[in-house]
Order: sequence, then structure tokens, then C-alpha cells
Amino acid sequence: MELAIKIFQFILSISILVVLHELGHFLPAKYFKTKVEKFYLFFDPWFSIAKKKIGETEYGIGWLPFGGYVKIAGMVDESMDTEQLKQPAQPWEFRAKPAWQRLIIMLGGVTVNFFLAWLIYTCLSLFNGETYTDLTKFENGVEVTEAGRKMGFQNGDKIISIDGKPNERLENASINILLGDNVTVLRDGKEVTFPVNTDGVAEVLKQKEAKLYISPRIPMVIDSLATPSSKASGLAVGDKVVGINGQKVSFFDQVSSVLSQNKGKTISVDVERNGAVQTIPTVSVDKNGKLGVKIDAKNLAKSITTNKQYSFGESIPRGFTRTIEALTMQVKQFKIMFNSKVQGYKNVGGPIAIVKNMPVNKAADGSIGINWPAFWSFTAMFSVWLAFLNLIPIPGLDGGHVIFTLYEIIVGKPVPQKVLENAQMIGVIFLLGLMLLIFGSDIFKVFTGKL
Repeated sequence: MELAIKIFQFILSISILVVLHELGHFLPAKYFKTKVEKFYLFFDPWFSIAKKKIGETEYGIGWLPFGGYVKIAGMVDESMDTEQLKQPAQPWEFRAKPAWQRLIIMLGGVTVNFFLAWLIYTCLSLFNGETYTDLTKFENGVEVTEAGRKMGFQNGDKIISIDGKPNERLENASINILLGDNVTVLRDGKEVTFPVNTDGVAEVLKQKEAKLYISPRIPMVIDSLATPSSKASGLAVGDKVVGINGQKVSFFDQVSSVLSQNKGKTISVDVERNGAVQTIPTVSVDKNGKLGVKIDAKNLAKSITTNKQYSFGESIPRGFTRTIEALTMQVKQFKIMFNSKVQGYKNVGGPIAIVKNMPVNKAADGSIGINWPAFWSFTAMFSVWLAFLNLIPIPGLDGGHVIFTLYEIIVGKPVPQKVLENAQMIGVIFLLGLMLLIFGSDIFKVFTGKL
């Protein structure tokens, strides 16, 4: 059931984005009286699931859910149908239109993607507000994993800025750090700026723990006793662990470090109880280095969470800002994707990976449903991603057509037809190869248990 809901969300999101993207090409084409022969959701090699011709345009749904297309008469596109191009240009053909009109038609799709993301983010800010983990409320700084330490962090650091810009949201900061150059923290009362070590970034990506390598540093306050030995030890709910075997400790990470050195042993624990410190002389540590207690993390989570609400007037510029933030993040990802040391390209996921990570709501009774705010947030992010990808100047993408049209506007004469055809052929082959590589990588990861 969960998988079915995830697949449904993926198809729904892609369908919305593809239809609106192609509508961005379709509407200006029709406005400039250009013939549109086909309008398809998904691709239809060999056959289509459904199709119907209305006027001069065939509308249909293909079976290959990797995008969609509009086929505009007189245009060199992915169909590679060049027979029509051998005939003299007709007034209703794309190639017969002025360069500025062709440019508008080609930029229509990415324009719609950008404004769609802006609209979605605006609505999310207006109707749901934004709930985030507030770094400014991390009174004890952050706790970091081994990967975080490799990046340059230390337990207790308070994050001030990333690349000189303040970051108050953990959800954004954890990603921005991976994509950034340096981080400024408050460490032992002093501001320290250090470069982000790519060894740590590579480790984070390898372990797929982008949101886990930094977390709030938690005092070791016992919330419950989970094992018989812990209940018999003399420890009590509400105790704050402040020492082990005479060594001062205050936080969960410090306690964990000492316990890992005393696996299977008996230790003495100093706790703060009712405002006074007392010693529990014999407490057993199990073979995994655990005391058998749970810590009070729920109250901390509430105390560091901020929910920000926006008025109608505030939500519009906030929606724009979130769109730009999403776009900036997509661009920055190329920094680690093609870094030979980080090798971020190994973590690029295709449709299967996306489906697996689609958000769902899991109720207490075990029922599963769609998390609509998370769904729309994903759709907005993906809309920005599609806009960015389509602007890359590769023949076969909108960006390739835009580059050739801009060349014509600047130089004053069109690119030779044969050059356009050859470039389109190379672009299509490259994109198909890339698609097969990404999809094949997904399948390989599924069979090897890495996905």
C-alpha cells in the first residue's frame, strides 16, 4: 500500500509538471499562430495509452513516464522528423516565425516551471506556514557524527554562518554546509571559521545522512528506564547524568563516548537529582555500551522548533525567496556532483530512488496516506529542478534551442539546418544514454541493496 501511494504521488507530480511545462510551449505557439501537431503527457514510442485529435493537434498519453512533449510543425525536435523540413517553410511553421517569437515559445516551459514553484511555495507559506528546527535555539550547540567531525565540526559548536551568510534553519543549513566552502561557528566562546573538508562531505553522501550529521547537543536527562538492570541500578527518571567514574560529563555524546569504553563493565554514575548531586555506585553497562535508559529528547525538540506564519502580503515575497533558494541549491549541487574527490555523481538517483523517497503520512493506527504539504513542497522543488535542467544548453533540451536562437538574433542569420539536425541527433543520443545510465544505476542499487 505504501509503495502504491508513493508511485501515485510520483506520477501525479510528474503529470502536473509535464502538462504545465508543455502548456508553456503550447500557448505561445498557438498565440503566434504556429501549428502544434502533438501534445503528449509522457512519451509514446511505438504506441500510446490514449490519444484524440482535436482540431490540428493530437492530444495523448504515452506509456513511458519520463516527461512529455509538444511537436511543433517546422521545428527540429526529438522526433527527428526532418521530411517536412525539406519543403519550403510555411507561414504556420516554427521556422517561419521571427527569432524573438521562437525564443518566447522555447522559454515558455521553464517560465511556467518557475512561476509554478513560486505559486506553490507562496500557498504553502500562506496556508501552512513554515515549521523548522531553529539553530539559534541550540543552547548547547550541535552534536556531530564522525562524518561531521571530518568536515571540521566539533561537539558543542554553535553555527553562526555558512559562506558568510546566517543560517537559522537546520534543515537548510545541513544541505548548505555540504554545498558550501566554509563555516563560522562559536567554539569555546570564540568565533572560528574553517573550510568544509570534502572528505567529510564524501562520507555524508556515502552514508546518506545529510540531515543527521549535525543535530542538537542533548543533555543526558533520563526520561525512562527500559531494562530490568537499569531499573535495579538506582537510577531514576529525571536524573541528569553529570559524571561517570569520577569523570565529568554533561551531554549524551560525552556519556556515549565513556560508555563505549566500558562495555560489559560496572561503573559509578553521578547524577543531579532534586538540585543535588549524588553518586550511584554500581550501574551495569551492557555489551553494546548502553545503560538501558532513554533520554528526554521530546521536550528539547519542542523547544528548538519554530513555526512561522505569513500573511498574504508576506507569503508572496517569501514564496519567491523559497523558489530562488531552491534554484540556488540545485545549481550548487553540481559543485559536489562533479567533484572527483566527493564523487557526488554516485549518489544521483533516478525514478526508482525518487519514488522510494516520496513522503507519506503514517498514522498511529498504521494507516498510510498522502502528506499533502510535503507532496506540494516536493513538486515545487522538482519544478525548479526541471526549469534548471531544461535551461542547460544541450541540444535536445530547451536550453539548446535557446542558444541557437540567441545566436541567430546576435549574428543576424540562422544556424544552418544541417547543423541543427546533427546537434539535435547528438543531444538526443546523449540524453537517452544519460537516462539509461541513471535508470540502470537505480536498478543496480536495488539488486545490491544500496537503494
